[in-house]
Amino acid sequence: MTLLKCATHIVADIDAAVARYTRWLDYTVVEEGRVGADLAASWDAPASGERRYAVLQPASGTPVFLRFIEGDPVPGYLPIRTYGWAAIEICVQDVEAVNERMLASGDFEVIGPPKPLDGFPNVKPMQVRGPDQETVYLTEIRVDDPSAGLPRPKSPIDRPFIMVLACPDLEKTAAWMADVLALEVSAPVAIRYSMISLAFGLPADDKHALVTAKWQGQVLLEADQYPEGTTQRVGNPGALPPGVSIVSIVHPDLARLEGHWASPPVARDGPLYAGVPVGVLRTPEGALLEVIEGEPLPWG
Repeated sequence: MTLLKCATHIVADIDAAVARYTRWLDYTVVEEGRVGADLAASWDAPASGERRYAVLQPASGTPVFLRFIEGDPVPGYLPIRTYGWAAIEICVQDVEAVNERMLASGDFEVIGPPKPLDGFPNVKPMQVRGPDQETVYLTEIRVDDPSAGLPRPKSPIDRPFIMVLACPDLEKTAAWMADVLALEVSAPVAIRYSMISLAFGLPADDKHALVTAKWQGQVLLEADQYPEGTTQRVGNPGALPPGVSIVSIVHPDLARLEGHWASPPVARDGPLYAGVPVGVLRTPEGALLEVIEGEPLPWG
């Protein structure tokens, strides 16, 4: 079972973003429109009200979504250099085949070719970057063991399964995930992490600490300790921050979150929210986490 429901990324042009994700990742638009003023206010982002958005679903039909919201470019913003939500990780069946597709796309730059993850030989990711500076991990899981806490994709390119959070204080964030969200958080492990080292110009052999967070044994979040030189993410006044701006999860126990809300739960409609209460939390880094009342989704 997974709690992960949606990853939201800011884009300059909704039509262009939808075109590349439908063509190259086989996603389908399930909702589009303009962000309501009340929803934007819940994110403390009134300037994002009335901006165009689209919600996309993977070819598998799994109800875990990508959402794109239009926003104006932020001068000086660089991915993998600021605190907050850093990357979207999507599970795939055959990463080498996906790599060939990405190389042929012309829309995505391969910034990390397929290779086994340091210390985790059965996890084989690649990384791409899109025109909106989105960083997407496309990961093949080469183990069929439910106890591993990792998914079995049902389409060649399936759903987001891990969201990556860049942290100034990994211990503090790990404690928050455990204490507030009731997630099972792993002990920190240090690995060679090429995306962080590349972004900061560090030696390839440098190691960076991370933890993973699970619900009932299934991984949904990763928190990474970011190095010196990381900055706060600055956005346009009153608007959602650039890059991955929001992560949405379901949670069966909203009552435990009383006293932590940045914006209290309100019932909201649409394929993502389905008419149930939705509230907003802030992680210790200040990143937006939408929490949708509901039971975990079947794993896959």
